[in-house]
Amino acid sequence: MSESRTTAFEEFARARTAHLLRSAWLLCGSRTEAEDLVQETLVKVYVRMHRVLAPALDNPAAYAQTTLTRTFVSSRRKRSSTEQPYADLPDGALGDHADAAALRVSLADALAEASPTDRAVLVLRYLDDLSVDEVAGILGLSPGAVRNRSMRALARMRERSLR
Repeated sequence: MSESRTTAFEEFARARTAHLLRSAWLLCGSRTEAEDLVQETLVKVYVRMHRVLAPALDNPAAYAQTTLTRTFVSSRRKRSSTEQPYADLPDGALGDHADAAALRVSLADALAEASPTDRAVLVLRYLDDLSVDEVAGILGLSPGAVRNRSMRALARMRERSLR
């Protein structure tokens, strides 16, 4: 039984990691933070899929997306989210090709200025193309709050781009 769950998880992880990494990068604004967030999410999904008494996940992709978003928002509430990177870095890693695109950089900068919840709403609503009700369910907000947050966050992003 455990081996079949492990195989199912491995197939799921291979299929969804790229999507989760894209969402995490948009939420975090940093590739390394995004990779850490995806790893933490996959650990939580693995634990959930291997609980003996837990019912099988009907939609593991939705569960992973919800876990990713909630883990991100929760991490921003913790004191440890104010950690600063170490000044003396070892030899540099290969460059991230996404940084070459000006649009991605401006999007990342605009998302970085948004609050964690607003950022999650924008990523889920417009970049992951989820409905208002789906975003509300993932974040535990009312649909009206999702519409309000997205409207105000987009207005702030527009103001920023005009500066």
